[in-house]
Amino acid sequence: MTLDAISFICPFVSKKTQMTVRQLYLPKVRVSVANACNFAAQRIYELTMDTALFDLFVDSFWQILLPGLTVTIPLTAIAFSGALVIAVVVALIQYAHVPVLKDLARFYIWVTRGTPLLVQLFVVFYGLPHAGVLINPFVAAVVVFAVNEGAYCAETIRAALESVPAGQLEAGLCSGMSYLQTIARIVLPQAFRTAFPTLGNSLIAMVKDTSLAANITVTEMFMTTQRIVARTYEPLLLYVEVGLIYLIFCTVLTRLQSYGEKRLRTYVSR
Repeated sequence: MTLDAISFICPFVSKKTQMTVRQLYLPKVRVSVANACNFAAQRIYELTMDTALFDLFVDSFWQILLPGLTVTIPLTAIAFSGALVIAVVVALIQYAHVPVLKDLARFYIWVTRGTPLLVQLFVVFYGLPHAGVLINPFVAAVVVFAVNEGAYCAETIRAALESVPAGQLEAGLCSGMSYLQTIARIVLPQAFRTAFPTLGNSLIAMVKDTSLAANITVTEMFMTTQRIVARTYEPLLLYVEVGLIYLIFCTVLTRLQSYGEKRLRTYVSR
């Protein structure tokens, strides 16, 4: 607001009064205009930052999801398949009370369940090369996850086998089937139905545990997220985002588990 503007607004006021008004109110007007400009600049900056964060969220989503589909899911599927094979063999050895092998199976379960998964990864990937054994990171992750999860699943399947009434085994043997046929056709199907929910939970847990593979240079979802964080310095947004992607994967598996349990109940009711 200039002196001419004050004179225009107050034409009948003396020059002295106009000067007094100018001295009293003009600094306040200037401060108010400066504050308004600062506020506007701050809002524009916040909106710009929000847009940048949104763009980062969208762009990084696909960058994180792709390793999840090409590395995390295949790693989980292969490792869990191997874990089931190990678990069935170990559980059957304990169920059948095979001499010597039963003690070896118990020793395997004891060591595997008693040591951290991360330590097992480091021993295989970083320790074995000192003994002259070089392993690809992905292969090392598959082996460690399969062996580790196999111990837990073995106990699940063993408990399920022991929950089947002994009369089922005796009935199969009396009908002329061999021991292995009775196990494969009568005992295992019933045990599988009992163990299915727990095995489903183990599969869901393994999806999340695969994030530990980043420690042995497997480029899965979590390592990809770490690289983006190192480049953008937005850890909160990106780590929440990768957590949401893990949540999506686990939600899909949970739905499939519920569907499988429903189908098994329908089969039994028939």
